[in-house]
Amino acid sequence: MSSDYNRARPTVMHIDLNSCFASIEQQARPRLRGRPVAVLNRRTENTAVITASYEAKAHGVTVGMPFREAKQLCPGLIPVETDPPKYRYVYRKLLAIMEDYSAHVRMKSIDEGVIDFEETTANMAARNLEDIGLEIKRRLRQEVGRAMRCNVGIAPNRFLAKTAASLHKPDGLDVINHQNLRSVYAQLKLTDLTGIASRLERRLNAVGINTPLEFLDADQLTLERMVFKSINGLAWHQRLRGWEVDKIDYDLKTVGRQYVLDSFDLSQDEILKRLHHLCESVGAKLRSQNKVARGVRLSVRTLDRGVWHAHQLAGLPFFSNQAIYSLSSQLFAGAPGRIREISISCYHLEDGMGDQLSLFGDEVAREQAVAAAIDEINARYGDRMVHSADTLGTGFYVKQKIPFGSTRYL
Repeated sequence: MSSDYNRARPTVMHIDLNSCFASIEQQARPRLRGRPVAVLNRRTENTAVITASYEAKAHGVTVGMPFREAKQLCPGLIPVETDPPKYRYVYRKLLAIMEDYSAHVRMKSIDEGVIDFEETTANMAARNLEDIGLEIKRRLRQEVGRAMRCNVGIAPNRFLAKTAASLHKPDGLDVINHQNLRSVYAQLKLTDLTGIASRLERRLNAVGINTPLEFLDADQLTLERMVFKSINGLAWHQRLRGWEVDKIDYDLKTVGRQYVLDSFDLSQDEILKRLHHLCESVGAKLRSQNKVARGVRLSVRTLDRGVWHAHQLAGLPFFSNQAIYSLSSQLFAGAPGRIREISISCYHLEDGMGDQLSLFGDEVAREQAVAAAIDEINARYGDRMVHSADTLGTGFYVKQKIPFGSTRYL
């Protein structure tokens, strides 16, 4: 019933950079503007498209599509390798703009952020949020570049604000409130809703919920007992109606990297060197969050799409690149052949690299000091300025990735 919708004034704003990496490349290289661009981790046929410009999307190019397929759809497609320093620069510029409006900004990913205007000054909260949204758009073009565009969504909760920001891409600005909630849902499919993929769509369909409006009108007990079979049903019942249930910060559970091999006929030694590179990247991430790990998990995907996993728990917490590589290389000895993709992750994470580790003696303390010195040099002078001699040259193949779903490492 409409009587249980959140009728409060919308105070949540969601900012979404349009085709983020591709737009940044078009801003940095004026000759790319107006042309179809695909951003890739490396320029090979087997790599996947990370971001496509709107000119490429018009030809059917989508994120995750193999580059060879994208070229068939769009013969004039221009491949551009990722350039992480550019993207971090724009991320920080966007964050600085958003923080001018509230001290309580939460970046959801490198290209998306949320401003909660309930957590700002009285003067700012009194302003018209649509005017602020237009001002942020203007500042993005002025302070970063005229090729940069963003969508702005305004609503009473984070879920609807993100939904509003997806309605009219590119460069849209939309507001969802209790008055237009039903008309907005009437325009959408279930899978247009953040968090509803094909699996959940099938579960909803199984109880006769085929549209967002039917989802909205479903009673709480149906969602709890028949669809989600958990308290998550209540969360969806509230979320759809504009009540805030997503204002949560989750603790870090794992740290990892994955890599599709640059060639599928590499020797075991060549694959191990790339695995070593990944371990160095994972170690740097782990230490940047002041974490230690107790477990390592290695996964391999083969050319015939088979999947192999192995994991190991260590007796003591670890944090160094060499410890991660030592454990993962032992696991790799049991991996199958004909490898297509490798991934490494550390789990059972614990806080602290100080007093806890000092209990294990001078050797660990020295290892910690060396790791800290290497991290400081790499942070100051560039990624992998100092690295293992065993991984010399692998940086040409194993490119530094920019995380879409987390801003912890930026």
